[in-house]
Amino acid sequence: MVIRRIPRALEIGLAAALLAGAGYVSAQIEGEERGAAPIDSSGDFEVGGVSVDTSGKTAEAARLAGWRIAQRKAWTMLSQRLTGASGSLPDGTLDSIVTGIVVENEQIGPGRYIARLGVLFDRTRAGQILGVATTFTRSPPMLVIPIMWSGGSGQVFERTTPWQQAWARYRTGNSVIDYVRPVGTGSDPLLLNVGQTGRRGRGWWRTVLDQYGASDVVMPEARLYRQYPGGPIIGVFTAFHGPDRRPIARFTLRAPNADGLNALLDAGVARLDEAYQSASRGGALIPDAMLAPPPKPEETPIPEATPTSGDPIGDIIATTGGQTYQVQFETPSVGAVTNGEAAVRGIPGVSSAATASLALGGVSVMRVVYAGDIAGLRAALEARGWTVQEGGGTLRIRRAAAPVAVPSPEG
Repeated sequence: MVIRRIPRALEIGLAAALLAGAGYVSAQIEGEERGAAPIDSSGDFEVGGVSVDTSGKTAEAARLAGWRIAQRKAWTMLSQRLTGASGSLPDGTLDSIVTGIVVENEQIGPGRYIARLGVLFDRTRAGQILGVATTFTRSPPMLVIPIMWSGGSGQVFERTTPWQQAWARYRTGNSVIDYVRPVGTGSDPLLLNVGQTGRRGRGWWRTVLDQYGASDVVMPEARLYRQYPGGPIIGVFTAFHGPDRRPIARFTLRAPNADGLNALLDAGVARLDEAYQSASRGGALIPDAMLAPPPKPEETPIPEATPTSGDPIGDIIATTGGQTYQVQFETPSVGAVTNGEAAVRGIPGVSSAATASLALGGVSVMRVVYAGDIAGLRAALEARGWTVQEGGGTLRIRRAAAPVAVPSPEG
């Protein structure tokens, strides 16, 4: 499967230049001994299985025409799915809300284009146009350890496996489970392997989860059985949760031959995600209390003979020393780390905010000293525009999405 990203403002007059490679990026997982970075973790609406058959003066013109038609068909399908009524939009408006084209299968000729495509729509803008809610509550961060058994041996991140690639292809933004997906490089093969999944000691698991900024762990397992070389493949999939490997669901899928392995694994990931979501809604994915960091001992107030400043908040910090809390925040770049620390330090009552566990491209952990309880810190963060989730004595913060102006449909 190939994902091609499209700019938010796609102009008809620039179509040829965009198709030449200036306006989109191909993202694929291939050719690496170890490591498979997640392709997409956004919450875009996705419509798949859109068939097109178009023609044009050139291959590029036929392909662009096919993508245009796919956008229109996909919007009608999305509107029907979310509102129960079919709808349509002008091409200019569709160009502004389409964020990507997923090429499931395509055949390109000199003047003809036949393909099965998927279309990604910006969740916020599409939701505003359709008048549907676009936000939902997610679970505490769950570390994903994809285990694949084949030929009698198990692998996680020792080398890139088809099962790890299937989890990297899966778009998790629409799931209520907040998955933390390791890339599989660096220290990942040492910390996360088949032997680690059999450990029960909570102390070691706390160390591992803190390294990845997660509150709990899920272990989706795939066992592959080949009937004979080149023949049918049977996959037995199990959804495990927590250090005790508590089974959530188990099912079996079958592929007719080796060419269907990726489709088999993709279907397995989708089914396992459904199982985890159902368990979360039923209250079965509550993190083990023993995985949370031990509570900090209460500090004895140290009276001061003379106030150190005229600032009431500063006086509170000086007399109590403040309490230390862990705050998880997304750090796609070095700038995000600096900006996140500076924003938290600017909150009244915060005397210190420093990153204790750095994960560029993932979720880092900041230790914050605050003169008050965790409820007060949460309220202060929300007052500054953060979206805050609390679990196990830890706060997870995100910047709330800025409102987006919706272009009015053209007549």
